[in-house]
Amino acid sequence: MSAELDLLESSVGYRFRDAALLDRALTHKSYRFERPAAVPGVLGDNEQLEFLGDSVLGFLVAEQLVILYPGLPEGGLSKRKAHLVSAQRLYEAAEALDLGRFLRLGRGEEMSGGRSKRALLANAFEALIAALYLDGGLEVARQFILHHVIEAFSNDGPDGESAVSDFKSALQEYTQKLKLPTPRYAIVKEQGPEHSKTFTVEVRVGKDLASRAEGNSKKSAGQKAAQLALEELSRNHAEIG
Repeated sequence: MSAELDLLESSVGYRFRDAALLDRALTHKSYRFERPAAVPGVLGDNEQLEFLGDSVLGFLVAEQLVILYPGLPEGGLSKRKAHLVSAQRLYEAAEALDLGRFLRLGRGEEMSGGRSKRALLANAFEALIAALYLDGGLEVARQFILHHVIEAFSNDGPDGESAVSDFKSALQEYTQKLKLPTPRYAIVKEQGPEHSKTFTVEVRVGKDLASRAEGNSKKSAGQKAAQLALEELSRNHAEIG
């Protein structure tokens, strides 16, 4: 694994066991066409991974929306899903990772500005999701999508889509619907130097439910704790129902 790809893995938050999968996710068909034997171990370009990543992304985004909005009609869920999986959203997520820097492109694509093309970057982002899924499983892909697709763009969605990452509000609404006590939050631990602290936040709903999560800010830790509590409440309610 090159130092460049080490940097990408750090940004993604996952270290690949099979480096060839990451290489393939970053390999555009123009590169493979010009250099068919240039990358030993890479089985092909990223088109098939893009196809798989699109399905994994759609499923996991739909899953999170159902958890966050248990009472929202299908039309509202579909609108939010379309916003989150749009080419523009994926392009923004790819830009945030500086994904274009790591792509393997043919000479023509390179000269025509392929590293900044919206469609090319969105497709590579989907291929990266597939590579994460194949290498690490569904939970690895889920956490990546939560962080880089849903949480990362919490303030820019039209018509309420921004609320998709507000787990605290979603938890409060869900507890009200179930006639449960209001969630209570507490910072239970702070560690690390002042410039790089990690916070642990606990959320409690009544006496029976408590969830904890860490984050690099009190806000992010609270949101993650709320997400865990929301998921547990949803599972419990489904089992009772």
